[in-house]
Amino acid sequence: MTKLRFSEAAALSIVEQSDYFHEKADPALALRWEASVDEAANSLLRFPYRGAPCRFRSPRLAGVRWIFVPGFPKHMLFYRIEAEADCIVVLKVAHGARDLEALLAESD
Repeated sequence: MTKLRFSEAAALSIVEQSDYFHEKADPALALRWEASVDEAANSLLRFPYRGAPCRFRSPRLAGVRWIFVPGFPKHMLFYRIEAEADCIVVLKVAHGARDLEALLAESD
């Protein structure tokens, strides 16, 4: 049975975005955000290779894949499949306009 694990950086990025939506927009949007991230992450248990491979320069980021967060088309969920551990690790959830390679490298 494949496991799903969130890195500390991923958990923090999800909570920070939720807090932002709660404070700046609407508490209902924050709840929708959390549900959408959960939906995206859990979909990987059924279809782990559905995400597109990232093409980063850093060899440390080899094997990283990404999917969009449903309902939030500018936010991306980055993950790595660890076949030997039968685990999918969510590395980060971030807005696509950021320097994604640098952001992932610092949290890797």
